[in-house]
Amino acid sequence: MVNINEKATDFELQDAYNKTHRLSDYRGKTVVLYFYPKALTSGCTKEADDFRDNYEILKELNAEVIGISGDKPETLKKFIEKENLPFVLLSDTDYSVCKTYEVYVKKSMYGKTYFGIERTTIIIDKEGIIRKIYRKVKVNGHVQDVINSIKSMEV
Repeated sequence: MVNINEKATDFELQDAYNKTHRLSDYRGKTVVLYFYPKALTSGCTKEADDFRDNYEILKELNAEVIGISGDKPETLKKFIEKENLPFVLLSDTDYSVCKTYEVYVKKSMYGKTYFGIERTTIIIDKEGIIRKIYRKVKVNGHVQDVINSIKSMEV
């Protein structure tokens, strides 16, 4: 189980430019780890744009934004370039990290069930401890909630 006040599981994934990133590389910073269903779709674009538009505020709070989806690196590269995203997007094509963080779940749409990524944000403190988990995220106002949570965390 992924629980608040427990150590976040380290992982290793490739970014849009095939560079390897590990969660442990970000120790010493607050990490906003957000999982989203699919790059270049309307809801995921709005969420990414909200993180982009508030990126400077998050940086001032010593926070790093990392997005994870099942998209291939080349799709992530298009997404970053199209939306001018200043943060890292990671490719989890086999959903191994999504499964570890319990965001790869059974979903239902139009009477059909399938597995996919549940929009989720996890705030991890500078020591690597999970401090907040937002499940089934509604995009509108979400980034402001994340900022408020980081501001209220003990530093």
